[in-house]
Amino acid sequence: MSNILIVEDEPIIRNALRKLLERHEHTVVEAESVEEAQTHDFSTFELIISDLRLPGAPGSDLIRLAAPTPVLIMTSYAGLKSAVDVMRDGAVDYIPKPFDHNDMVATVKRILEEAPQQRRVSAAHSPVLSRTATPPKEDKLLGSSNATSTALKQAERLAKVDTPVLIQGEASTGKKLLAEYIHNHSARAEAPLITLNCATLTPTEQEIELFGCEAGELSGASEDKIGLVQQADGGTLLLSKVDALCSNAQSRLLRLLESGSVTAVGSVQSYQADVRIIATTNADLGAAVEQQQFRQDLFYRLNVVPLNLPPLRERGNDIITLAESLLAELAGVHQREDLALTQDAEDSLRKHSWPGNFQELKNAIERAIIFAEDDGRITADSLALENATTKAEPKGTSLADPDEELSLEDYFTRFVLEKQDTMTETELAQKLGISRKSLWERRQRLGIPRSRGN
Repeated sequence: MSNILIVEDEPIIRNALRKLLERHEHTVVEAESVEEAQTHDFSTFELIISDLRLPGAPGSDLIRLAAPTPVLIMTSYAGLKSAVDVMRDGAVDYIPKPFDHNDMVATVKRILEEAPQQRRVSAAHSPVLSRTATPPKEDKLLGSSNATSTALKQAERLAKVDTPVLIQGEASTGKKLLAEYIHNHSARAEAPLITLNCATLTPTEQEIELFGCEAGELSGASEDKIGLVQQADGGTLLLSKVDALCSNAQSRLLRLLESGSVTAVGSVQSYQADVRIIATTNADLGAAVEQQQFRQDLFYRLNVVPLNLPPLRERGNDIITLAESLLAELAGVHQREDLALTQDAEDSLRKHSWPGNFQELKNAIERAIIFAEDDGRITADSLALENATTKAEPKGTSLADPDEELSLEDYFTRFVLEKQDTMTETELAQKLGISRKSLWERRQRLGIPRSRGN
């Protein structure tokens, strides 16, 4: 396939990425720093994947040193601003750490297939910040059952006006897809759709990322930081897990919805922003209001026309349509284009309760592709749905893929266990690019004990 250079100083992440790419028949060369990377002839690589923070020189230096070879930057959530900056400097794209395997494979495939003159700065694969420039096939992935069709009809009407939208539903039911549908069918379709996952940031980070920050407010910051509200001007801002917004960010958001006015952190000057707000949540916002965890006035501002996406178990034959769409998409990633669902596989899909909704279905289809029969048949045994749900998962989390040889959770677990004796929880979280709260939640979900010395 292609020759790819990985520049990453963490052996666990570097090895996981190498194995992932080799599974897709790429040739991989590794380096631990920019200095070591320079010992190779950059012209022999079709792509360079580099961490942004490296010992010595930053990975962004490779954009200049390796030109015209494209450079894909990996960065933690905490390095979001830097990631946007390096894209402006010429990085072909960036992807957050810890990376999702499907996102990484899809991003690499797109970059390698894209003609040099068509390459553009894009953040389309980030769960924290994303820009959508071309309409995706959201309606197809949402399905066509009565319940889904009702939501799509409401979304089509909402696309014609600029009112705020609140989309509610269980985790992984397609709320983001419905938001994209609204944006892509609106008059703002040519402008950016920017997404922020509110649950991934600390309260201070939420305010800064959303509304910007004046120079000098952040340690070492010599320039003003442009907030996502200003970046989305003329377009749409999608706030995923809006229930996680802190009280200060809620107040600022309410002001934006009431007057269109925004003030950056540390500034006394306000500016006007023409941006549509779409919010999604799998929490009961009404209950959060009663418990005084979410502002009532903000709730009513967002909840003008509530949209509710039903879980997969209530979507009838959508489950087969969605499974076939995922099969077509993932079969290409795994180079198994000859696959088809058998009748017993379809029966198994219909009978399953899908507590993990769309993400659980995606995991099941990918697992089935890996273990499909040589004759191209995907059977109920290939789906292994009973095995996939033997261990109950907490509500609101996606199910892990137990048959995935190189899972994100596997190297997350290994990294924490190997590093926690020498690193604090704060240092672990920073290195993994997540908040301390997210680190604690993943420890609980994956059953990773804390070191006594930590």
